[in-house]
Amino acid sequence: MSKNLVIVESPAKAKTIEGYLGKDFKVASSMGHIRDLPKGGGAIDVENGFEPTYEITEGKKDIIQKLKKLAEDAEMVYLASDEDREGEAISWHLKEVLDLTDKKTRRIVFTEITKNAILNAIQSPRGIDIDLVNAQQARRVLDRLVGYELSPILWKKIKTGLSAGRVQSVAVRLIVEREREISEFKAKSSYRVTAEFNLDKGKTLVAELSERFDTEEEALEFLESCKGAKYSIKDLQTKPSKRSPAPPFTTSTLQQEASRKLGFSVIQTMMVAQKLYEAGKISYMRTDSVNLSDEARNGAMRQIQSAFGKEFFQPRQFKTKSSSAQEAHEAIRPTDFSVMDPGMDRNGLRLYDLIWKRAIASQMADAELEKTTATIAISTNPRTLVATGEVVKFEGFLKVYMESGDDEDEEENSKVLPPLTVGQNLSLDELIAKQVFTRHPPRYTEASLVKKLEELGIGRPSTYAPTITTVQKRGYVVKEMREGVERKYNVFTLKSDTVSKALETEITGAEKNKLFPTNTAMVVTDFLVEHFPDVTDFSFTSEIEQEFDEIASGKLNWKKMIDNFYQPFHKKVTSTEKIERSSVGKARELGTDPKTGKNVYAKLGKFGAYVQIGENPDDNGGEKPKFASLRPGQFIENITMEDAMELFKMPRDLGIFEEKPIVVNIGRFGPYVLHDKKFVSIPKDIDPYAIDPEKAVELIENKRVADANKLIKAFDENPDIQILNGRFGPYIKAGKKNVKIPKGKEPADLTLEECVTLAANAPEKKGRFGKPAPAAKTAPAKTAPVKKAAAKKAAPKKAAKKSAGKGKK
Repeated sequence: MSKNLVIVESPAKAKTIEGYLGKDFKVASSMGHIRDLPKGGGAIDVENGFEPTYEITEGKKDIIQKLKKLAEDAEMVYLASDEDREGEAISWHLKEVLDLTDKKTRRIVFTEITKNAILNAIQSPRGIDIDLVNAQQARRVLDRLVGYELSPILWKKIKTGLSAGRVQSVAVRLIVEREREISEFKAKSSYRVTAEFNLDKGKTLVAELSERFDTEEEALEFLESCKGAKYSIKDLQTKPSKRSPAPPFTTSTLQQEASRKLGFSVIQTMMVAQKLYEAGKISYMRTDSVNLSDEARNGAMRQIQSAFGKEFFQPRQFKTKSSSAQEAHEAIRPTDFSVMDPGMDRNGLRLYDLIWKRAIASQMADAELEKTTATIAISTNPRTLVATGEVVKFEGFLKVYMESGDDEDEEENSKVLPPLTVGQNLSLDELIAKQVFTRHPPRYTEASLVKKLEELGIGRPSTYAPTITTVQKRGYVVKEMREGVERKYNVFTLKSDTVSKALETEITGAEKNKLFPTNTAMVVTDFLVEHFPDVTDFSFTSEIEQEFDEIASGKLNWKKMIDNFYQPFHKKVTSTEKIERSSVGKARELGTDPKTGKNVYAKLGKFGAYVQIGENPDDNGGEKPKFASLRPGQFIENITMEDAMELFKMPRDLGIFEEKPIVVNIGRFGPYVLHDKKFVSIPKDIDPYAIDPEKAVELIENKRVADANKLIKAFDENPDIQILNGRFGPYIKAGKKNVKIPKGKEPADLTLEECVTLAANAPEKKGRFGKPAPAAKTAPAKTAPVKKAAAKKAAPKKAAKKSAGKGKK
């Protein structure tokens, strides 16, 4: 057996590292966390210093037995989990569960998986940093207490299945408040004036009036004053300027830029980055440092001088602005700047290319620019027009990379102006005054929400992706595309000394991959802000993060910090028991139905928000009310009676097709067409309230074609077995099991016996880290004693049967 055992988190990382170490080293994987807080109320002993109980993570018993055997046979065990608080906690849990002694255990860390980094880490081991472990424990315990005690309150007062969390509830509040800003926003119009001049050799010059007019009358008055006017270059100003590169990526800036440039979600960015890191292609991807090591800067220098020339290199050392930066090791960068292709799939290559360019650009020279501003005089009016242009004199870092902005409609860089001279007369082609409108604050994207959380000091590099994933999974936020609406605007044009008017149409308010709050988010946020202001307070949540940092640096006792938070929080939880469920604002009376005279309400129900005509039936068998779901973008708090009555037009009867009725309706899973007892989903880009019979028939016929093409072969003697065409090619459906068809086998030629055999031999579906499907729970690991009685007192009895902080039954 090998003298030394190195334990890492993932098999991919183990495989890479094993190639760098000699035969005296065995590298094994823990497959991530090996133990965690158990579900239910007994996880934290509140009355005994918040002592946590840990249990083996489901499916990890065999892995632990294997690691124990390897550890017993080794002379030295190196714990090599990631270099952050989460990684430090994983190493501590391994040491505890594997019963490793201090004498036999070493902790090693590295920020990149390269041969030099691994060998250097082996040469400079340390012990486990218990302060980092305690910071991670504090976060885990505090978040569990908040989720475990708040979630049952939400179940009782609003609806079952809800959850609350220290960071997720703040993220939801940001999205809710932005939505309300948008709904209250009133667009103001003004008139923007632009001029186009004809120059020699077919060239044109575009200029703009520096002021905007508030009214149609002012815009028309200006155009009228320009009839017969002469235009000339009054002034030319040329100024040199410089542009400097952005620092290399941190976790949050990588997530933002990958969203803007590649269209990646936050979780997708982290998954691809994880693969790049484990393959040894980039440095550790959870960091809030913009620093580069001397070795990295030297590598960048060699690559820049070789590829572009010495004049393009400019050494820079960036410093992290945030005082709370905790994983301050290195920025995200390539491990070898000479490698242009990481040898991975398309997304891996695209993200690596982005990281490479950003890191290289950070060590390149400033771009040298020349900005020209031309002022144009109007002979009949004291106002002036302005044209600007920009010339790149020396590309510098722009040769490699240019950072994107958040504004979708961000104007392009100024164009190059044609040669101009002071006093030069210009020939006007046309002068246009276009009506423009102010825009509401932009809705958050995943990336801009990460940016906002970081600005507020909420969350850390390791928490951004899980937080944004959680608020969507919990049904508080939806990420989707919404179509815009038509808007009319005026255009006045002066051409050949004649002013003309046109009324034109534009689409405004279209949204792509934006985060929208649900009605549930609105109600829950209002409830938490009113009754638990600290949980949703931005500065309070930021202060909690700073306290975690103090724990990590050994300046604060973690149990004392938890106690300071928990005592007032738990009192508030207890007091909310007295709140009447009916007092929580989740229903509005909108008016009276003119047809029936019954009241109309907007409410929040099990499957979302809806409107209702009539009262809920009583025990004596009252008349059943009529219901209709709210449409995307409609909220209980501001839906009008008119909007509500429009919703009751469903179901819509569109007539007869093939002697059977066509009905359009909206169900739990969205809008659909019903024909001949078959349901056909209506795509998101088609309005169910406006769909016509012809389009409905087209959807029905397309569904028939798709269904016919899906079935390759069926077996009358066993209808549970089918050979189908799927998204990724043909496969066998055996009951609820989907089975791959081996290469070389023709799907249509397979017999029933062959299908049954393939299904029987197919492996069971595995989860993360190759973990098998849910198995029997293993016994808890050896940990500190737990007082069950105390645990029961820590939270409401009904909640003890629930999953803490998960919001699920």
